[in-house]
Amino acid sequence: MLLGGRTWKEWVMRYSHGHQHPINQFCHTIGIPLIVLSLPLFPVIFFLQGFWPVPVLLFVVGWIFQFVGHAYEGKPPEFLHDWRFLLVGFRWWLEKIRGRV
Repeated sequence: MLLGGRTWKEWVMRYSHGHQHPINQFCHTIGIPLIVLSLPLFPVIFFLQGFWPVPVLLFVVGWIFQFVGHAYEGKPPEFLHDWRFLLVGFRWWLEKIRGRV
């Protein structure tokens, strides 16, 4: 099972514990939506010549924010321990902007 017997709330809380530093939280608040926004734009590059820098830039800048944040946190990204945290990051971001984290 994808969630490994945990609820989304449990995954988000575990993710939150690895993201306590305010600069890390800020970096993730900016970086995660940049990465998510870039993903559906990648197929567009096959139809619009010269458009490829947009999704690539969003994706790269988003990941730079992520790794800078983790440098301040002093911990490696959670997804290095469990790939499912790649999916949890977006859920954490949604909860954060809703004021639930």
